[in-house]
Order: sequence, then C-alpha cells, then structure tokens
Amino acid sequence: MKKELGIFILLVVLCAVVAVMNPRFLSPTNLQNMARLVGAYGIFSIGLGIVIITGGIDLSVGSVFALLGVLLSLMLTEWYWAAGIAVLAVIGVATGLGALHGLLITRLNLQPFIVTLCGLLFYRGIARFIANDETKGYASGQGFEWLRDLATGSLFGVPTPFILLMIISAVMYVVLHRSTYGRYLFAVGRNETAARYSGINSRRIIASAYIIAGLLTGIAGIVFAFYTNSISPSSHGNFFELYGIAAAVLGGCSLRGGEGSIIGILIGTALLQVLQNLVNLLGIPSSLNFAVMGGVILIGVIADQILQRRRAVV
Repeated sequence: MKKELGIFILLVVLCAVVAVMNPRFLSPTNLQNMARLVGAYGIFSIGLGIVIITGGIDLSVGSVFALLGVLLSLMLTEWYWAAGIAVLAVIGVATGLGALHGLLITRLNLQPFIVTLCGLLFYRGIARFIANDETKGYASGQGFEWLRDLATGSLFGVPTPFILLMIISAVMYVVLHRSTYGRYLFAVGRNETAARYSGINSRRIIASAYIIAGLLTGIAGIVFAFYTNSISPSSHGNFFELYGIAAAVLGGCSLRGGEGSIIGILIGTALLQVLQNLVNLLGIPSSLNFAVMGGVILIGVIADQILQRRRAVV
C-alpha cells in the first residue's frame, strides 16, 4: 500500500504543477480527453499487470490491436456481420491468442519474452497481409453506432471508456485481491516451484493470466479502433505494450513477479497520461514522448531494485 500511496502523491503533485504551468489542464474538455485515454489504456494495462504479477511479460499487445482493428473493420464494413457478433468474434480472437501464449509458455516451457516477441512480429504481419497494407476504417458507422459511442461517447459527462475501466477494475480487484485465485497468482509470481509443491497448478494459473490479458486486450482493441476510426496495419497500436508495461511498473508491479495491485495500475496509467498531457500542453516536441516513457520505466525499475535490496537487508 505504501507504493500506491507514494505514486498517488506523485500524481497529485504532478497534476498541480501542470495546472499551474498551464490552466488549460483543468478545462472540462482536457479532463474528459484524459479520462477517455486513461480508460482505454487502463483496460489492457490491467491485463498486462496480471501477466507481470506471474513473472511474465507480453510484448504483442500493439500488434494484436492492429490485427483486431483490421478484422473488426472487415467484419463490419465488408463482410457485413452484425455488430454484436463481430464484437464477440474479435474478443474471442484476442482471448484465443492469449490462450495460445499461455499454452506455449506453460506446455512447451518457452520464455514469455520470446513467445510474445514472435507474436509482435507475426500478428503485425498478418494484419498487413489481410488488409493488403491499406488503411481500414468504419465510414459513417451506420448500423453500429453503439460501438462508436463506446469509444467516443459519454454518460452524464463521464467518458464511456472510463466507466468501462471502472467496472472492469472493480471486477479485477475482487479477482486479484479477494479471491483464492488471486492468492495463487501472487504465489506463482513469487516462487513458481514453491507454489507447485504446495499444491497449486502453476501452469494453469500462468496460462489463465495470459487468457485474461487477451480478453482485456480484445475489449481495449475495440475501444481504440473506434477512437482512432481508422486502422493503419503498419502503425496502429505501435508501442502500446510499452504504455501498459510502464503503467504496471509505475503502479508497483515488480518485473520479478509476485507484486502489484489494481489500484496501483490505475494510478500508473493516470500518471502516464498526465505526463503525455504535460508534453502536449507545454509544447514539448512530441518526439520526446518515448524518451519520457523510457525514463519513467527506468525510474520504476530502479526504485523496485532499491526496495528489494532494503527488504533483503531488513
């Protein structure tokens, strides 16, 4: 809880500094835009956080977004599937890819880094192939307006992606922090061998983490597809996995596994978006976005290393 409190204080201080430097930060339009992005990024960041808690990693998220965006566009505008069926199919594909990752990692004992790195390359290539390397879109959105509202709409002034994030966060909080399954996730992340000897089916737990990550990636992929309204298979979702990893690490998830919280991931996501907003409002070149993100991840890893050493000494 100390980690989450420290990050929250940092978030509040950063918001205050940005607000003083540029009052537009507190404008309703800017706050709504930030809430919408926090919602969209937060959904898949929770999935990545669950994977990181088990001691794994998923580098394929951005490429999965590209593949899902292309498939969803084809289903709705060229194959003329019903919107509900298209949504279920896209989420099913994403969940299936997560299950595939879990199977390769747990049954063939492949490294998560290698499996998902191959996924990063493979899914991007498939997306470009089935789209003929052309940008896909959703035209006027006629017949599936409710899907567009999911990404761009609001309910009582609150962006719908943020509301969706709150619902998913509440469910995942119970799953991770108030259930036996959640305790198993942490146990496997801390020491997989010890967890296995204590009777936990570690393979099943690890595989399920990737399935959850795939499911949440599918939901976030639909939101992002309609938020951008056009899918360039060569660039859509580029580096999104880094956003998710950075949010999880900032939120207290240790890359060693066995540590993390839903609240921390949410705060980490919000902190990243405030940093991005700071870059935009202060006129800092957008080319420095990735430099800021890389620095944030490095600081998070260094802080985790220092905390681990202090605990070892105590």
